[in-house]
Amino acid sequence: MNHGSQSPGSSKLLPKSLTGISGLDDITAGGLPTGRPTLLCGAAGCGKTLFGMTFLVDGAVRRDEPGVFVSFEETAPDLAVNVASLGYEVDKLIDEKKLVIDHVRVDRSEIEEAGEYDLEGLFVRLGYAIDSIGAKRIVLDTLETLFAGLDNVAVLRSELRRLFEWIKQKGITAIVTAERGEGQLTRHGLEEYVSDCVILLENRVEDQITTRRLRVVKYRGSAHGTNEYPFLIDDHGITVLPITSAGLSYDVSEEPVPTGVEDLDAMLSIGGYYRGSSVLISGSAGTGKTIFSAHFANAACARGEHCLYVALEESPSQIVRNVRSVGLDLQHHIDADLLRFEAARPSFYGFEMHLTRLHRIVETFKPTIVVIDPISAFRGPAEEVHSTLLRVVDMLKARGITAVFTSLTPADERLMSDADRGVSSLMDTWISLLDIESSGERNRGLYVLKSRGMSNSNQIREYRLTSNGVQLSDMYMGPDGMLTGSARIAQEWRARTLETQRQREIACRRRKLERKRLVLEGQIAELQATLAMQEAEIDDLSEAERLDAELVNHDRQVMARSRGVDE
Repeated sequence: MNHGSQSPGSSKLLPKSLTGISGLDDITAGGLPTGRPTLLCGAAGCGKTLFGMTFLVDGAVRRDEPGVFVSFEETAPDLAVNVASLGYEVDKLIDEKKLVIDHVRVDRSEIEEAGEYDLEGLFVRLGYAIDSIGAKRIVLDTLETLFAGLDNVAVLRSELRRLFEWIKQKGITAIVTAERGEGQLTRHGLEEYVSDCVILLENRVEDQITTRRLRVVKYRGSAHGTNEYPFLIDDHGITVLPITSAGLSYDVSEEPVPTGVEDLDAMLSIGGYYRGSSVLISGSAGTGKTIFSAHFANAACARGEHCLYVALEESPSQIVRNVRSVGLDLQHHIDADLLRFEAARPSFYGFEMHLTRLHRIVETFKPTIVVIDPISAFRGPAEEVHSTLLRVVDMLKARGITAVFTSLTPADERLMSDADRGVSSLMDTWISLLDIESSGERNRGLYVLKSRGMSNSNQIREYRLTSNGVQLSDMYMGPDGMLTGSARIAQEWRARTLETQRQREIACRRRKLERKRLVLEGQIAELQATLAMQEAEIDDLSEAERLDAELVNHDRQVMARSRGVDE
């Protein structure tokens, strides 16, 4: 018998059958007990029938385990129509002998309790359906309808025990659904005691928002998750989200991920964010939080990475249109299936349902980049908001996903709000976008409040949103302090004017100095010429004296020779 693979944490002593329901197999450490009955109880509208049908379809399609669905309320055509929205081709499975749907009609008005009552007829009917396709799985939906005509509690309890024992003897993995009772899990109060596994489904309404929740009440012979878990039913099927934190055991990366804004990369020593880190971009309305997020998403898609953009305030088409004004074409990435938008009003679901939807999309789309814009749109008790964001951060970090969260800061607060302070400890990098009001106008500034694991610029940088994207410039310090916008332009013009005047004055002085230098050089040349003449005159006199001396000496020699001849 092929029961599918079990998770690493599943019990080695108790064989289990995978349900195919995302998250439920993790909570139950491998699925439902094989060859034993599982009680699925809950009020109307909790999804008991869909859980049962998903269990059977998964076994028939993926596990080679045919199944039988015994309905005491809905007919086979009605069931096929109801589950078609989940993509289940019930009629095809029936034709392929992988599924049998048997509608057992039980009408209380036609039942008269007389003599001994037992389920032998039902057992024969179930046995025939099981044997006809070699079924390994069975769903009985629901017990209340089956026993609707019985008033004898003793007989009812006896037959319930017989039904569960019969299932065990047949070795069939079964789901038996039951309605929620008053003060107990089921109406009869016995089913939960004779079942090996009991799962409770609830449809809870808080603040006019409905959240479906699941809890494994008991599981004989196996460890299991004991918390309440939100689950989602939509056209993609059933998704159960384990809401417990992933802890602090996830791996970290040394790889930088560019922000999409080169000047911002330069403010971070590694050239971007660490891959797998969490980033908070906070600022008041109009500071460009969505623009910075779109730059990040655009850069990721340009590298061929998948990016999930969760929009909580604007529609995807509006975001695509708006960021086109700064030169970003996100539609191109959407068409290439590199960028996917998930848009929903925060008030449309509860916190945990948003978390469940995000979990399912991450599992199916497998993005490396996630943008949530903005988290400040969530309204509710600060503890619940913080808990939800903590689970989101842990879920994304555990998968090595780089996440950017935006948050709206009240306009009268310069750097941070109470909401920012509450979530800041979860973030690895925090970028604050500022409104700077001066000289009757409002300009924008950027400041990296923190960035764990790297050095970062401590400067406040002015930035502009242009048709070529975000452009950062160094903050300008004037005589009266920091200047931005037109005040900066005016001061820069004044500085340039003063510089021009200064350069002109310097040039004028240089020209005067040059003229003076030329005059001095002329005077020096004249003095040098006079000196040269005087030196030449001295040399001429010296030469005359030398010649006179030589002439006197020559005369003396002549006279001396003359005397010698006379003698």
